[in-house]
Amino acid sequence: MIQELKIKNFLSFKEEATLNFEATKDTTFEDYQVVEVAPGTRLLRFALIYGANASGKSNLLYVIDYLHRFLFAVKDDIDKLTESVPFLLDTETPQQPSEIDLKFFVGERKYWYVLRLTQRRVLSEKLYYYKSVQPTMLFSREFEDGQSVISFNPAAVKVSPNVLEQITIRCLPNMSFFAARNQVNCTLSFIDDARDWMKNSLMPVIIPQSQMFFDAGKMLASDEGFKKYMLDFVHKADFNITGLLAEVEKQPLSQTLKDKIKQRTNASPDLVESVTSQLVMEAVKTDFEHTVRNSRGVEKYILPNGLQSEGTRRTLGIEAAVYDAMENEKFLSVDEIESSLHPDLVEFIIQQFLQTHNRSQLLVTSHYDPLLNTVNDLMRKDSVWFTEKGDDGGSRLYSLVEFKGLNKISSFQKSYRNGVFGALPNIIG
Repeated sequence: MIQELKIKNFLSFKEEATLNFEATKDTTFEDYQVVEVAPGTRLLRFALIYGANASGKSNLLYVIDYLHRFLFAVKDDIDKLTESVPFLLDTETPQQPSEIDLKFFVGERKYWYVLRLTQRRVLSEKLYYYKSVQPTMLFSREFEDGQSVISFNPAAVKVSPNVLEQITIRCLPNMSFFAARNQVNCTLSFIDDARDWMKNSLMPVIIPQSQMFFDAGKMLASDEGFKKYMLDFVHKADFNITGLLAEVEKQPLSQTLKDKIKQRTNASPDLVESVTSQLVMEAVKTDFEHTVRNSRGVEKYILPNGLQSEGTRRTLGIEAAVYDAMENEKFLSVDEIESSLHPDLVEFIIQQFLQTHNRSQLLVTSHYDPLLNTVNDLMRKDSVWFTEKGDDGGSRLYSLVEFKGLNKISSFQKSYRNGVFGALPNIIG
């Protein structure tokens, strides 16, 4: 589980910003929304971020998405960019490194990953773990004299000279230690546990334009547990859907489709090239069974995916990701969760997630402020965060619990609308 994410000089975050999932002493919804990952450490399963357009909400989610892609992207050219983006509304920050710090738990063991990089090279990369109050370094990677210099803590990790040499040779200045380590056949105690968690537990961010329905269709075709879960969900959400039918087909990848993928995707260039170089692609045929009552009685009709609403398709895509997160205890981010969805459905999705008690985590952004009225009824106060852009163009991130007198507030939505918490658009009438 993620305990803390710190970023600096990355996209709109000029100054250091910290997103912390550590729970306050409040015991509201303790049984489901809080996990004691280690003695004395209680982490939240859910966080919600509000803010005006262009205030930094999406950028915060993108940092996690970027980190997951960068950590395991193998560069085949030393001149390729790292794809990090420093704060650009300043004359000094583009020449300064971007910084990302991630503290997380694998089981009861706490890790701290530190990354400093420019658009062209990694300046510093370190991994620590905690066996006491103070962190113990596992590896350190520094950029010296035009190349990466990697060292391991011999008291914590046993590495042969040959393995060290192989990893160092493969660790180009513009890629992560982990991408290089994955090319070497070896075992690195403690380090591999952290690597596996970051690789398998950080899910791609879901944006409003995400083509998530394909993944949902694949899961419906192969996972009976998900199919049962989804049928129960659409029944409770009153979609008038009584059956879901899906099968995976292989189709030729046309040049037109390749061009559309290149134009519309937000994935890394390496991933796009890998996908568009294929001669065939998988396609999912999904049909929906609708049951209606009319003068003839009860009748069933099968309608294809193309005749379903955008909201139905997006709901299925989001729920496929939520199901994966809950089943496999992953970290999922959803940007503008209310996009194409009815407000009641947004609350229902969050409620369904929060009713499952495990180590899965959900981070969402939203403009739908009535959700604030569910504080103390659906979510905790320490789950709510805000982003606000300053006069210098930099984003600031802060928590609801930083404000005093919260117990006296009768409506958090009205207080937000009245500017008590900031994070509103500055509209000049």
